[in-house]
Amino acid sequence: MEIKESDIVKSHEVDLTEILRALWQGKVWIVLLSAVFSIGGVFYALSLPNEYKATVILSPVEDGQGGLLGGLKSDLGGLAAMAGVNLGGGGGNKSVLALQILQSRGFLNEFVAKYDLKPILMGTKGWDLPSNTLLYDNNMYDIENEKWVREVDLPIKPEPSLQEVYEHILEVNLSVIEDKKDGLVWLSISHYSPHIAKDLVEKLVVEINARIQNDDIQQATTKIEYLKKTLAETNVADMQKIFYQLIEQQEQTKMLALTQSQYVFRTIDPAILPEIKDRPKRALICIGFAFVGLVLSFGFVLFRYFVITKKA
Repeated sequence: MEIKESDIVKSHEVDLTEILRALWQGKVWIVLLSAVFSIGGVFYALSLPNEYKATVILSPVEDGQGGLLGGLKSDLGGLAAMAGVNLGGGGGNKSVLALQILQSRGFLNEFVAKYDLKPILMGTKGWDLPSNTLLYDNNMYDIENEKWVREVDLPIKPEPSLQEVYEHILEVNLSVIEDKKDGLVWLSISHYSPHIAKDLVEKLVVEINARIQNDDIQQATTKIEYLKKTLAETNVADMQKIFYQLIEQQEQTKMLALTQSQYVFRTIDPAILPEIKDRPKRALICIGFAFVGLVLSFGFVLFRYFVITKKA
C-alpha cells in the first residue's frame, strides 16, 4: 500500500491537534502544578539568607629593587651563580606566586586558624541586621559551649576538617579574578555578614603581603649568612670583593622588604561595607521553579492523557 505525503502531513496535524487538546483538557492540572512550584519557589527563595560580597582591587607592586638593585643584579648574576646564590626573580613573578599561595591549602588553613574563623565560616546560617550579630546553626555549632555538634558518620568528625574548610572557602567565600592584560586582581570574600566580609578581605591582603615579605626577608638573611661564611673562608681578593658586593645586594633587598607594607599587592580600590546583597538571586530562583513546574505539568498532563486515558 502506497503512503502518500499528504497522509503523513495529515497524521502529524492530527497528533499536534491531539496534543493541544490534551493540554487544554488538563489546563487545571497545569495551572495547579505550576502554581504549587511557583509558590514553593517563592518560599524557598525567601528562606535563603542574604550573602554579601566585599571586593578589593589590587595591583602588583613593581619591583622596588628595579632602580636600586636592577643593575647590580645584572652585573652580579653570573658571579652569584658561581658562588651558589640565586638572586631571585622580578616583581611580576612574585605577584603570580602570591596569587597561587593565596589560594593554597596551607595559606588558607593558616589564615583560618590564626583568626579562629572555622565557626564563623562553617557554623553560621545567617546574620541579624538590627543587632549586627551572626546567627549560628544549632545543628552545626553550639555557640554557648563553643562546640561542634553536627551529626556525621565516621571517618568524618563533628568538627570540620582542614580539607572541608579549604573546599568550603574556595566554593563559597573566596573569589579571585585576575586581569592578565592590565595586571589587576579582584579579590572578594562573601559572607552572611557584610562586616565580616569586609574585614576578612582586608586581612587577606595584609596576610599575603606579609607572607611574601617574610619569605623574602628570610631568604635574604639565609643568603647573607651563607655569603659571610664563604667570605671568611676565601683568601682571594677578587672573590672577596664579589662576596662583599653580593652581601650588599642582599642587605639592600632585606632593607626594602622591611620598609614596604604593601609588598606584593597595592590596593587600588579598597573594600567598602556592602549594603546590597550579592546572593541569593531570588527572582531567578522563582523563575526557575515556575519553569520547572510548567514543564513537569505539561509532562504529567500528556502522560495522563496518552498513557492512562487512552489505554482505559
